[in-house]
Amino acid sequence: IRCWSNIPFITVPLSRAHGKSFAHRSELKHAKRIVVKLGSAVVTRGDECGLALGRLASIVEQVSMLQNQGREMMIVTSGAVAFGKQRLRHEILLSQSVRQALHSGQSQLKDMAIPVLEARACAAAGQSGLMALYEAMFTQYSICAAQILVTNLDFHDEQKRRNLNGTLHELLRMNIVPIINTNDAVVPPPEPNSDLQGVNVISVKDNDSLAARLAVEMKTDLLIVLSDVEGLFDSPPGSDDAKLIDIFYPGDQQSVTFGTKSRVGMGGMEAKVKAALWALQGGTSVVIANGTHPKISGHVITDIVEGKKVGTFFSEVKPAGPTVEQQAEMARAGGRTLAALQPEQRAEVIYRLADLLTDQREEILLANKKDLDEAENKGRLALPLLKRLSLSTSKLNSLAIGLRQIAASSQDSVGRVIRRTRIAKDLELEQVTVPIGVLLVIFESRPDCLPQVSALAIASGNGLLLKGGKEAAHSNQILHHLTQEALSIHGVRDAVQLVNTREEVEDLCRLDKLIDLIIPRGSSQLVRNIQKAAKGIPVMGHSEGICHVYVDTDASVEKVTRIIRDSKCEYPAACNALETLLIHRDVLRTPLFDQIIDMLRVEQVKIHAGPKFASYLTFSPSEVKSLRTEYGDLECCIEVVDGVQEAVEHIHKYGSSHTDVIITENEKTAEFFLQHVDSACVFWNASTRFSDGYRFGLGAEVGISTSRIHARGPVGIEGLLTTKWLMRGNNHVVSDFSEHGSMKYLHESLPLPQTNAS
Repeated sequence: IRCWSNIPFITVPLSRAHGKSFAHRSELKHAKRIVVKLGSAVVTRGDECGLALGRLASIVEQVSMLQNQGREMMIVTSGAVAFGKQRLRHEILLSQSVRQALHSGQSQLKDMAIPVLEARACAAAGQSGLMALYEAMFTQYSICAAQILVTNLDFHDEQKRRNLNGTLHELLRMNIVPIINTNDAVVPPPEPNSDLQGVNVISVKDNDSLAARLAVEMKTDLLIVLSDVEGLFDSPPGSDDAKLIDIFYPGDQQSVTFGTKSRVGMGGMEAKVKAALWALQGGTSVVIANGTHPKISGHVITDIVEGKKVGTFFSEVKPAGPTVEQQAEMARAGGRTLAALQPEQRAEVIYRLADLLTDQREEILLANKKDLDEAENKGRLALPLLKRLSLSTSKLNSLAIGLRQIAASSQDSVGRVIRRTRIAKDLELEQVTVPIGVLLVIFESRPDCLPQVSALAIASGNGLLLKGGKEAAHSNQILHHLTQEALSIHGVRDAVQLVNTREEVEDLCRLDKLIDLIIPRGSSQLVRNIQKAAKGIPVMGHSEGICHVYVDTDASVEKVTRIIRDSKCEYPAACNALETLLIHRDVLRTPLFDQIIDMLRVEQVKIHAGPKFASYLTFSPSEVKSLRTEYGDLECCIEVVDGVQEAVEHIHKYGSSHTDVIITENEKTAEFFLQHVDSACVFWNASTRFSDGYRFGLGAEVGISTSRIHARGPVGIEGLLTTKWLMRGNNHVVSDFSEHGSMKYLHESLPLPQTNAS
């Protein structure tokens, strides 16, 4: 028998065989039976007198939501003492004020002293009110709640334990939420707690053990312990080096420093950990989290059940590799070492990677075939995504050529002086290029992205964290292995990390202290999700690639069909493929228009008619549902405009600021289009498909940005650099430049070093 607090625990629970807890957070969404333990710091107000009604209402709402999803919810709660304390203080004040008003007059009211309230009396006065409050709140969600009060003595008696178990099972069977609490009105008084300014409050440390015991007895899938701290830390919370422990494993107790107890209650974190480990041993998964933080308390329970990274998750399964946080730290350290290398050394790494792509071609294609076979067997990928997933000898050769371009152009990227200023005599200022830091690149179904992005990160001296889609797992694994092999020639293997753990993208987007820039490569939905999830981390990219081609009245017959065919049909799944074809109204019912339609039919492009185009036709194709659509396939929209001005207005209204093209022989019209279309890439008589880092001569790209800050269009090495300022002085102080000081500002521009000019 184990004894924590005053409750005895039997090592092997009587009513349950040894179960198996969830190994990963992502599995928590399958939890059917859940216990939510509410610490007194969660339920009570900051003054420890009365309940935190807003938090309590939010918790009830979340529990009700999960209950209505078909789960079986139980609550282990404190709060009776605080609620009773509030009621008794009110009664005492009212009684004293009446007596003193009769004998001493109103002037003496302010001198009334509140006596120290006995905790058990507070519990007796508060239990009925607390339960009434729970009932009223749960009734709003058409859920019935039932109160169960227990004492330490109830766990000494075998029959009482069985009775409790039977009662709880019957309540759950009837879809009732049991609300369990220790019967603090009759328990022995706790030791005085020094951090409560002399106010003796009933101990709630029993509730941690009580919640664990009930969770195991009831074969619960998940125990959520809510307190006023985020979870477990590797050093005292609040200290400079304290880091939240995401996953805690049995045997890790030595790595944890337990701080002080919460502001109310006597359980402390150490008691919570002991109770959590006991529950884990009994087959119940446990999460300890903060239930008081105003920004997260409104969804903390549902977030935990959804598998999000909240609090500390207790697991018996320790992953073989490092955590994603450790990988990010390794990438930062490796990136700093990488940035300190000579440009020639970084170029050597990239040349080596290019060679490996061709030398290890057979192994790469074999791994890629495994991914393709699995995707086809499961039928989970559409044809455009299968094309993106596929690698070939020609793709690998093109990748190698692009990587060599990056290596050749990267000699003067990091540490390049872009401005020099003489501030004053012997005081000079330089602005130099430096890496951004740690990049997180998330990509779907395109393993060729991995060596491209890796080469750009290496050339720019950035640490890199890669998160690929599971559909390309085999391809990504071997490509990452080759990347690290290339990095090893200069001892910077850790600079590029591939995330293989079951991390959700949303959780990665919360690592704002470890990641400096997120670059999504994938569907518009993926990009939008990342932009929404990223908290405090900038996101570079575009959510949609709605690219336009405008055929002007002065367009060349020879150029039109070639450019349209290439823009739409060369690779329809690409983000720089044509999606909307704008036709000058004078081109309608001309041989040129007929040639365009015939070419699209031959290429089996499905046509959707815009509203104005449909109005010109007796029998039109299906009218487009939205003019703001990225098809990503052999489909496009055709719309009619009155001229270049209307074409520009249409692009601004329905486009995505990606790539837009005009086909015309009229130079004046073309220049108007080039200057007025506000997109990242604007072309004249050229295919939209030229919007690409490799075709721009950048070697490769990490993506195409439609942002107006930092980088725009295809982003190569330059887009992965920022700057810092270096000042070299000689005992200079600002006071010397005051009105009566001895020095004057010069602010003279100085020539750049010759290496920059070359």
